[in-house]
Amino acid sequence: MDLPVNPPLAPMLARRVAEIPGAGEWIFEPKWDGFRAIVFRDGGEVMIQSRDLKSLNRYFPELIDPLREQLPRRAVLDGEIVLARNGALDFEALQMRIHPAASRIKMLAEQTPASIVFFDLIAEDDHEFCSTPFEKRRARLESVLGRARPPLHITPATRDAATARDWFRRFEGAGLDGVVAKPLNLGYEPDKRVMLKIKHERDCDCVAAGFRWHKKGEASGVGSLLLGLYDDSGALQHVGVCASFSNQMRLELVEFLKPYRKHALENHPWRSWAGADPGGRMPGAQSRWSRGKDLSWEPLRPELVVEVAYEHMQGARFRHTAQFRRWRFDKQPKDCTYQQLEVVPPHELAAIFCTTRS
Repeated sequence: MDLPVNPPLAPMLARRVAEIPGAGEWIFEPKWDGFRAIVFRDGGEVMIQSRDLKSLNRYFPELIDPLREQLPRRAVLDGEIVLARNGALDFEALQMRIHPAASRIKMLAEQTPASIVFFDLIAEDDHEFCSTPFEKRRARLESVLGRARPPLHITPATRDAATARDWFRRFEGAGLDGVVAKPLNLGYEPDKRVMLKIKHERDCDCVAAGFRWHKKGEASGVGSLLLGLYDDSGALQHVGVCASFSNQMRLELVEFLKPYRKHALENHPWRSWAGADPGGRMPGAQSRWSRGKDLSWEPLRPELVVEVAYEHMQGARFRHTAQFRRWRFDKQPKDCTYQQLEVVPPHELAAIFCTTRS
């Protein structure tokens, strides 16, 4: 490729803040829950680059021809690959596309085709726009993709904070992560957290049913706690992990959890997972997502209740790593059920794509 900006290019990033900013001049966008993708097109050559600078072309073959047909002949754009089913984004289905078998990818591309939502224009023809204010990049992006057809989309955008707050509330049920805020004069700064992101967060009481050692080894302390919730049948389901402990807390947890490790496996609800992969939600199961990481785990007697903060559920599990809040010695493990979770009603994605810029 011979473009004003060539691959590899690290995408511009966002740092998390608690609230949608009300002061200042911003452009707000929905935060999409998919695979970040920078698309390079130079004539007939198209490359879809992932956040970690690798090509995604083989995993999303259904996007290549539409990108070649609808993008400017020479251009670089930033966006997100998403997959929608039943009126909401489905990240688990999107993950299934990262598969080693070409036949499997071909089948899924036909059965559950992906889309790509663009939110920035980095280069066009012989011009690069990294130093151009975002306000002008956005206007040019709207011009370039004003007649885009599925599976290509341009993200909605607004300058009105009240509209952004409405998106934040209403569109979570459609699987969106939250809202992104970009200053009007923001240049494109690769690999720098210069945008703002506002994401959903809730509290939940879970059973601490196991843990993993920190990646640096047992001497470094506990790396994460394995979380469980009881379903309607009374079975303890693995729903995710909580982490982000300080170095001091990792070491303190080793001593704190020691009593709960004694005879933990004898009547543990996940006992069958200790030595075999049942093909389900096994805490220690290897998969194509683990990339060889050590996912072995240590059981705990399911007697501890921990309050965690989570963003949202993906099916029956936490979409992202939960954050430790505190131990709840006043709660019984049997009270840690799915019924405590807030259910967000789905909102059709069509409502998002039909939204015009305010």
